[in-house]
Amino acid sequence: MPKSIKETAFEILHTLKSAGFETYCVGGCVRDSLLGKTPKDWDITTEATPDEIQEIFPDADFVGASFGVSIVKKNGFPMEVATFRIDEDYTDSRHPNKVTFTRSAVKDVARRDFTVNALLMDEDEHITDFVMGKLDLQDHLIRCVGNPNTRFHEDALRMLRAVRFCVLNDFHLEDSTKKSIFRNAYLIQNVSAERIANELSRMFTSGHVDVAFDLLMETNLSYFILPELLDLVNCEQDEKNHPEGDVAEHTKLLLKNLEKDCSLTLTLAVLLHDIGKPKTKEINKRGTICFYGHEHVGAKMTQEILSRLKFSNDVIKTVVSHVQNHMKFFAANQMKKSTLIRFLRTPNFSELLELHRLDCIASNGDLSSYNFVKEFFESHQEEIFQKPFIGGDDLIALGFNPSPAFKGILKRMEDLQLEGEFANKKEALNFLS
Repeated sequence: MPKSIKETAFEILHTLKSAGFETYCVGGCVRDSLLGKTPKDWDITTEATPDEIQEIFPDADFVGASFGVSIVKKNGFPMEVATFRIDEDYTDSRHPNKVTFTRSAVKDVARRDFTVNALLMDEDEHITDFVMGKLDLQDHLIRCVGNPNTRFHEDALRMLRAVRFCVLNDFHLEDSTKKSIFRNAYLIQNVSAERIANELSRMFTSGHVDVAFDLLMETNLSYFILPELLDLVNCEQDEKNHPEGDVAEHTKLLLKNLEKDCSLTLTLAVLLHDIGKPKTKEINKRGTICFYGHEHVGAKMTQEILSRLKFSNDVIKTVVSHVQNHMKFFAANQMKKSTLIRFLRTPNFSELLELHRLDCIASNGDLSSYNFVKEFFESHQEEIFQKPFIGGDDLIALGFNPSPAFKGILKRMEDLQLEGEFANKKEALNFLS
């Protein structure tokens, strides 16, 4: 039977230990094991230098030789093995300027980010804890190893990572760590947009995104990453349609109702669907708060926000479409059949429909528009995805001269088809004859 990745890690531990080198598993694999989860990766740390590792494992590759990181391939798994090290000063908010190898596991642990990630496990699954990480794990606390200001100046992305660990594991930020993030939140500007987007993506697809929303606000990270969210707070809404409160509370309710492991595009659409409300807020003649055109303003803002954060073009296109179209449901029962069907052809419509359901639940709870569209969508699949009976070649065959007018003619013919004016291509051709 093939060896598992955990068994493979322990084999490497045993081999290095038998050669006289102090060696452990470290990081997320130890943390997750103690939380009763199944780790995806097993990282190894050892006093053996890269050269000594290669003597024992001749096929080992150096992927970060200057940082003491080797890849040992065993049982079909590429296993990361890192030499104990001390990191010198950081100047790029990501990498140490210099590292020094050490034979001390205590000194190696001292450079790590959080206490729950600094636990060591040997091949007998005994835990070595130099930083009281087990206690923090039991108390569900994220606490920096050593001085939190130092840790965040070394790598500012650790601030976002701290929030993600809280969201993912239902943990809380230890007080001094949380205060340090608030004071140092400006450092996140030194981190590339791509790294921030990657961290947000992992955070936003792990469930409890409403907790992420709150923590980004409380730690001041939102001010430097998603400042547009700040305007949602205290942006009041009409109490009849939104008894839940301001736009921020409404957004948080949607986020809270998201299913775990939902798509990134749905989460981002939920987060940003009302981002245009603060800029469009007004009081109408009846004295009611309204936000005319907020979906159009919001779509433009969403394009700018996600482009700034360097999300992929596919993600941006989908989320912008969701924000642009999320208000159309409320007029669906008044649309002509052809208009409704064209709306139901919106890319990723099932996801857009779920956004509308969440929007209704987080407002006044009226699901009538959702139920109408859902029933129509499910009962008219053949019509929705039916190809047009008439194409440009058909018009030419009938004697029409190619021109810009073709587009309008073809749209009109498809509209008539969707309205049921003709049941097949023959009837459509007869209509044009």
